Formats: sequence, C-alpha cells, structure tokens
Amino acid sequence: MVVPVSFTYGFNPGLQFDIQLQTIDEHNFFKAVMGLYLGFSLLWILGVFKNEYLKTALITNAIFMLGLGFGRLLSFIFDGAPTFGYQFGTIAELLLGFYGIWVLTNKNTNFAEK
Repeated sequence: MVVPVSFTYGFNPGLQFDIQLQTIDEHNFFKAVMGLYLGFSLLWILGVFKNEYLKTALITNAIFMLGLGFGRLLSFIFDGAPTFGYQFGTIAELLLGFYGIWVLTNKNTNFAEK
C-alpha cells in the first residue's frame, strides 16, 4: 500500500488527493516524501524475507504508521476533516501501527519479551 502511495505523492499527488503543487520546492518536498516511503518499504520487505530484519521492520513500521496516524488526528482537531482518502488513510495507519505493536509484544513470537 505504501509503494503506490509514494509514487502518487512523488509524481501526481493531485491524482488521488486535493493537492495542486505550484512551485519546484513543493515538487521537491513530495519527491522526498516518496523517497522516504520507498526506503521504509524496502526495509519492511527485507523484514518479510529475512528474519534478521523482521524486528526492525516491525518497530519502524509501527512508528511510521502511528506517527502518520496521530499526525492526521491532530489535523482533524486543528484543521477539520480532510477528504475521504485521508480519512481512510488515518484509520489504516493507526490499525497497522497498533497491529505492529501487538505483534512485537505477543508472547508467541520469537523476539517478544517473555
């Protein structure tokens, strides 16, 4: 889910979101966000295929998703309700973040604290 969103942010954010970039700096910012999303996606994919990266992938995914989700909640409070895509994203990010924490703390995993 993060990879397609990253390309949308990087190359055509107006396609899915109510965003119209006007300056080179704005385009640069969204391409940097795309790179950040792609970099973390690579780490998370490594965690799926290489067990030694799994815990790091879960921790970074939980922090990444909860950071986005809570930031969006702040926006709800201070800025009002965004479009449906961002509302859906908020719910999905919070669910994925809390799921990551649950996996990390579940006693049935080989890396959770007993």
